[in-house]
Amino acid sequence: MASILDSVNQRTQMVGQNRLELLLFRLSGKQRFGINVFKVREVLQCPKLTAMPQRNRLVRGVAHIRGQAISIIDLSLATGGPAITDINNRFIIIAEYNRTVQGFLVGGVERIINVNWEDIMPPPKGAGRDAYLTAVTEIDNELVEIIDVERILADIMPVNTDVSEEVANQPVTVNKENISILITDDSSVARNQIKRALQSLDIPLEVFKNGKEALDWLKGKAKEVDGPVHPHVPVIVSDVEMPVMDGYTLTAEMKADPDLQKIHVILHTSLSGVFNQAMVKKVGADDFIAKFHPDELATAVKKWLNDVVEDV
Repeated sequence: MASILDSVNQRTQMVGQNRLELLLFRLSGKQRFGINVFKVREVLQCPKLTAMPQRNRLVRGVAHIRGQAISIIDLSLATGGPAITDINNRFIIIAEYNRTVQGFLVGGVERIINVNWEDIMPPPKGAGRDAYLTAVTEIDNELVEIIDVERILADIMPVNTDVSEEVANQPVTVNKENISILITDDSSVARNQIKRALQSLDIPLEVFKNGKEALDWLKGKAKEVDGPVHPHVPVIVSDVEMPVMDGYTLTAEMKADPDLQKIHVILHTSLSGVFNQAMVKKVGADDFIAKFHPDELATAVKKWLNDVVEDV
């Protein structure tokens, strides 16, 4: 276990070209799952848990770790499986999502693998856990499932998606006729949250599930308008972690394309930390916002809409 912890610490400082590193784990059966290493703070053998009155049934208790009380979510229960048993001999993955720290109770932790986002695919329709999957990949001839953690957290701790009246009333000076905003996120929960936060803009939204879909659409738009796309699609709000093509690669591809490079890119992700600020500069994104705060997102979108230069 010490080697896994060392690898997590080292690899969270790394990033590849459209690549990610997954920490593999199991829940209550043989099926393997993966979580992005960049989300992981540490992996620990499950400590003693303190029961909480009126807690959500998916939360097994609270662990006191490094001076912080952290809710421990049974990831098997959360995805419709049986509760994990013998928890004293199980492990917790401490991760940071959407500005909060959570602990995920798992049956066992295996190893870290390096894969290409092109090899990460959307889950097959009709799969048993499809409602809680955001992607799948194949490792050692076995299917590895990547859980939609944002959906699980939304079930346990629903977030407010309403924009405040103050922000909603902030003016947008760009001409709203014949423009749209592009959204790309592999999580259905996140897509709905973003759409709700931006609905007060009264601007059509184009929504996609991964960077490749978004890039193909934008290139098609460039052919349609025969030139720069930014007067028609001034802003894109993109997740970072997505199958097929991640948000960093999408941004780099856009900024390298003369017809797309003036579109303002807001990277909107549950990843957080100084690391992401460095990546924003590296790929040329215009903004980075950690999920999920509707006022911050709406304010950023309005800022970049008002900054549009109408030069076709």
